[in-house]
Amino acid sequence: TGNTNPGNFANRPTEEVQEIAAKGGHASHAGGFASMDAEKLREVASEGGKASSGSFEPGSESAREAGRKGGLAGGS
Repeated sequence: TGNTNPGNFANRPTEEVQEIAAKGGHASHAGGFASMDAEKLREVASEGGKASSGSFEPGSESAREAGRKGGLAGGS
């Protein structure tokens, strides 16, 4: 086939596919909370989701507008 997408395992060398399979689906690096030290994790957890860089201030007009649009299909 003409598909050269490296994300497709059929396009990768057998040895590479076997190496990936041997990891059992585990990433080669730790990310997110798994890589945080305990102190940083406690700090983030104590924020209770408030550390998010979310776009809306609760009760703001933009939050109300988004709520009104919630569930509506986007489109032209």
